[in-house]
Amino acid sequence: MTLNFSFSEETVGYIIDGVMDQAAIQELKSQILEKFETHDKINLYVEDDNITHFSLNAVVIATLFPMEFHKRFDKIALVTNRKWIHALGVLDTVLVGVNIKNFMVSDRLKAISSISEPKE
Repeated sequence: MTLNFSFSEETVGYIIDGVMDQAAIQELKSQILEKFETHDKINLYVEDDNITHFSLNAVVIATLFPMEFHKRFDKIALVTNRKWIHALGVLDTVLVGVNIKNFMVSDRLKAISSISEPKE
């Protein structure tokens, strides 16, 4: 299940729980693409709320999607206690310069603050 919400017109957030499979990642991707229809760039907040299972296909799509649309993302806050997900965020940042900041779940307020701040 994915809960989505907006901080502002150009900042959207997703809290994801349950199974992260191809159907779930495609739903998330389509919601983001829909936001791109009305905004050139967006900020993105994604939180792992105890996802119970990840499919390899979903992980690959989630890693490649920011690369494919890197010019459309201003800032991304990735909130999870899973170090391997943080490593994927670092990989995206290094390879294509997507502005992804990793946060532990205990630092979610810091993540929300970071994603809500105007760009410097």
